[in-house]
Amino acid sequence: MKIKSLAIAVASTFIASTSAFAAQVYSGDGTSLAVGGYVDVGVGKYGSYGDDPETQVHQVSPRLNVEGKKEIGDGVTVDAKGEWSLNYLDGGDNSFATRLGYIGVTHEKAGRAVVGTQWSPYYDVGGVADLPIAFANDFLYSDQYNLGSARAEKMVSYRNTLVVSSDISLNIGLGWQGKQKNNYDTRGQIAVSGDFAGVGVGYTYNGGDVDSGKAESHLVSVNYGSYGKGLYLAGVMGKNEHFFTNANKELLAESYQYEALLAFGLANGLNLSVNYESVEDDKDSKTQYSQSALQAEYTVASGLMVFAGYQFDLGNDLDIKEEDFYTAGVRYFF
Repeated sequence: MKIKSLAIAVASTFIASTSAFAAQVYSGDGTSLAVGGYVDVGVGKYGSYGDDPETQVHQVSPRLNVEGKKEIGDGVTVDAKGEWSLNYLDGGDNSFATRLGYIGVTHEKAGRAVVGTQWSPYYDVGGVADLPIAFANDFLYSDQYNLGSARAEKMVSYRNTLVVSSDISLNIGLGWQGKQKNNYDTRGQIAVSGDFAGVGVGYTYNGGDVDSGKAESHLVSVNYGSYGKGLYLAGVMGKNEHFFTNANKELLAESYQYEALLAFGLANGLNLSVNYESVEDDKDSKTQYSQSALQAEYTVASGLMVFAGYQFDLGNDLDIKEEDFYTAGVRYFF
């Protein structure tokens, strides 16, 4: 077994890893320290299902992170990362909030173990369509920290990759969370996926008890290409129980999620995309929300991007005002 590099195993699913632009503070004797992140601002009517914002200046998901790595011998590297979301609008109230905080150990053959708040193995499979800057997948963030559907609170995880050939690899990920607040009991997840000559397929299971019963999700995904470089296609389908809280703060007993992304990145730095997402209440046969967005992202220079998007509300069966969203903005990496 041979694990991929940290950038591939953890950060490659994002539009641009902040580590790619991080400032190297120190490097020497097998030890390095880097500071990175980005700020972004946009102007538009920006939100998600159930929101009713006005047209205004807003931020998307700015962050600041600090990462250190140390080679300790015998092929073992220890790394630690802290990442905080930034709020530089609204008078700076609640300026910092924790996004990530973990310590990881990686061995070239034995794999990678991480303890702390981190991106989960479930997200490794489910996040293949969660790539555009402005409008992507809401479902994954419904109760992410407790359920481990995106960033997972207080998780222990393990990942490894078996490289079969130059264009075939198999991946496995395991995650465990202890008892959480609000009566979330111990839960676990497993993710298996493969890359076959540019085509990725994956399955993940996430399960554990909550007050209302067993909260679990079965999810499959498929993707092709590299986002931002030529043609990229991705699709996700999930079947869930007590795993999604809708805009009326109701926990759905059963739900299905559907996500799709089509993008094309040009050589001049322009990336165009269209995405689709919906969540359906299987028990009552109601669409909780369905939406689709047209988006454009353009790399002006290394570390500087502009973006614009318009998200169409495709209608739903809930007592929620149908609302289209739109924005145009800029993101600066540091």
